[in-house]
Amino acid sequence: MAGLAGRIRQRLGVRMRSALAAAAVVAVASVLTGVAFVIAARLILTGNVDQDTSDRAAQVAGALDDDAALAAVMRPSLRDRTVVQVLGADGRVLRASVLIAGAQPISSLRPEPGQTRREQRRLAVAHDEYFRITALGVDSDAGPRTVLVGQSIDEIDDGTEAAIGALAVGLPLLTVIVGIATFLFVGRSLRPVDAMRRQAETITGRNLHTRLPLPPTGDEIAALAATMNGMLDRIESATAAQRRFVADASHELRSPLSTVLAGLDLLGDGPHVVRMRRESDRMARLISDLLLLARVDEKGLQLRREDVDLDDLVYLERERLIAERPGLRVTARSAPVRVSGDPHHLQRVLRNLLDNAARHAREAVEVTVEAHDGTAEITVSDDGPGIAPADRDRVFDRFVRLDEDRSRTGGGTGLGLPIARDIVTAHGGTLTVEESPAGGALLRLKLPR
Repeated sequence: MAGLAGRIRQRLGVRMRSALAAAAVVAVASVLTGVAFVIAARLILTGNVDQDTSDRAAQVAGALDDDAALAAVMRPSLRDRTVVQVLGADGRVLRASVLIAGAQPISSLRPEPGQTRREQRRLAVAHDEYFRITALGVDSDAGPRTVLVGQSIDEIDDGTEAAIGALAVGLPLLTVIVGIATFLFVGRSLRPVDAMRRQAETITGRNLHTRLPLPPTGDEIAALAATMNGMLDRIESATAAQRRFVADASHELRSPLSTVLAGLDLLGDGPHVVRMRRESDRMARLISDLLLLARVDEKGLQLRREDVDLDDLVYLERERLIAERPGLRVTARSAPVRVSGDPHHLQRVLRNLLDNAARHAREAVEVTVEAHDGTAEITVSDDGPGIAPADRDRVFDRFVRLDEDRSRTGGGTGLGLPIARDIVTAHGGTLTVEESPAGGALLRLKLPR
């Protein structure tokens, strides 16, 4: 359940979540406010009706001893929805307004003289409407009397229904307006963040000098941009120092390595000398690879474009590998394919791929060159242990050697495949790993023709 909620939040985004949250808060607050408003309005209107009936009951009570005055007080106006009854001590109706003439008492309330009591009830004699009734006990010259005054609350019900209808229309409209406004305002506020994100996507190890745009708002987003730019400054400084160290160390190692190789040539061809010469060759390749990577990281790969016959490069590298590994069966199937690229770097790619296959192969390595719809394709496969699917992207990371290849006796440095992919990418191509028909690894190189 928590994972599902996280995926929903991720899909909605900050803008939509903020808009929904604001709309939900406004909806809840509006409903509570609306309910309180309706209740308060109804209480106020009911209080006004109670006040009107109390005043009318007091007027009737003051005129009980004067028949003319009593008749005038009980005479209804044109829009009067009030009914009046005067009850005797025995509960009989002594006087009543025209609307309920001849009707039974409208209430069972019988307060003591000087007391007032109220109730709300439906009157059948008045079209079955609800009335607020005020009962006033009076001690007149003719004896105790009860004055009953009732006023219809139909107007209160109509006003309440009108208020509820207005809230039913207004509250959803207000909620939608607040949600849309929040969505737009949050989106406007997040524009600098989106600009920072787009700029951050373009920053790689080769353009660490790029910085995120700094909003002029001076708010938390601007502070975040400034902090990120400061972090990029530190990363650029550390990376530059690392690249200088690699380049300087590789360059400085060339001279003593040349001296070592020259000294080994003077020692002859003993078994220990052969082993030392092999390790020295491996060190020379490592230094060359490090220098190339340092140049690529600093300035990018500089290509010298010209027409290159891939089948010729495959033939040269196949002959080289056969001479170096006479016990290995190296076969090639090539068709004439020409591309535009740097012949030196493309030959280096083929050499790295073939050397990698030769290190892992048991008996055979196969190379193919084909052309497919404007694409030149080279495959290098072996019959070795292969590369697990989980490692097929990781092998292109620098200095990565899989468990089967961690022994230095294989001669791998973990830089051949990363360099090959960098060169292929610079040529606009791709380099991927698959499983060969023989069960080993198959590296597929595609270049635009």
